[in-house]
This record gives sequence, structure tokens and C-alpha cells, in this order.
Amino acid sequence: MTDVVSPRLSSQGAGAILLDAAGPVFSDDIQWRIWAVAAWMLKVDGVAETVPGMNNLMIVFDPLAIPPGEVEQQLLHIWQTVVPHAVSGRDVDIPVVYGGPDGEDLAALADNAGLTVEEVVRRHSEAVYSVAAVGAMPGFVYLSGLDPQLAMPRRAVPRMKVKVGSVIIGGAQAGIMPCTAPSGWHIIGKTKVPLFDPLRDPPCACKPGDRIRFRVIEVQA
Repeated sequence: MTDVVSPRLSSQGAGAILLDAAGPVFSDDIQWRIWAVAAWMLKVDGVAETVPGMNNLMIVFDPLAIPPGEVEQQLLHIWQTVVPHAVSGRDVDIPVVYGGPDGEDLAALADNAGLTVEEVVRRHSEAVYSVAAVGAMPGFVYLSGLDPQLAMPRRAVPRMKVKVGSVIIGGAQAGIMPCTAPSGWHIIGKTKVPLFDPLRDPPCACKPGDRIRFRVIEVQA
């Protein structure tokens, strides 16, 4: 058996367990294992839902159907024995207008990175991102693949109204707002691509494993 990272398990109430394998840096290998474990745990009687996060996984189960201790045993066994694999997703094109009134943090992020605005846009748009997880709000994509130099800690005081379609950076992750909501992430641009539509099937435009490229439409001052 190949040695793998030992995850941390914690109870999240009577019917949920969080498996956390996150380290200081996001790992694609761990995320592939997360996806594989999530799929296998759905086959366990009593498990109702699996929710992959960024190098973590929430297991939701019926404690009357399966004791929490048994869920933990199953989870650790599958974690050690499953064969991780990358999910074969789609390529998604996201056209973006960078900067201007809908990208108000672009200049500050460039200053923080020690780069020009043009260089930030180039690095952000030339990267290939992977949808590591979908959550926090309907359709919100957590994207791995951000150039490390563009990473910036989240705002100490979140904005109460970040517009739908805002292209954002928070810590070492990139994202896109699927609806207008509070957020502490930095806004660098805007897209018109709808990430969530409750009348669409499926309602979320992206799923884990999809690859996202940001395409520059315009850079505004």
C-alpha cells in the first residue's frame, strides 16, 4: 500500500463527519483522492451525501442507520485503499472584463504582488484552473491553479454586496461569484457567464474536475 497523508476527522454534529487532509499548500493529488473517496462513500448504506471541499470532504449520514464510529472506520479504510484519479471534466471558457468599476481591487492586488496590472491580467488569464469544489453558495467554484504570486489574503472586513459574475481572488484560490452576496475576496473583473440558474438542468454550470480558462475581453483603468 502506498503511503498517503493521514487525514484529520472531526464530528460536525450527530450526522456529519469532516475529513480534512489539507496542508499549507493545495494538493491536486489529495483532491483526486477526495473525489474518489466521495464516490465510494456514497455506496455505503446510511450515507446520504458527500460534499468535497478544497482538500477536505464532508460526509453526511443517518446516525440511526449507521453509527458514527462505523462511518469513520469506513472512511479511513477507503482513504487508504482507494485508487485516486483525476476527474475528466469539460473545458469552460470565461470571458472577463478586468479592472474598472467591476474590478476595483485589481490595482491593489497588482501592488501587493509587485507586478503591473497588465502582468496580473496576463498571469491570471494564462493559467488553467481546475474546479476543485463547488459550494459555499449555489454554483460557487473553488478554483485551484492560481499563480502563487497573485495570492492575497482575504479582506479583513468583507464587502456586504459583491456582484454576480465578479471574478475574485481569496488567499491562494480563484473564484467567480454565482450570485450577489457578501464576500471578503478581492474583485479583479467581471464575467457575464451565469454559473447558477435554478431553472437549468443541471443548475450549476461547472462541476468538480472541469477546467476553466479566463479570456481577456478588455482591461479597464
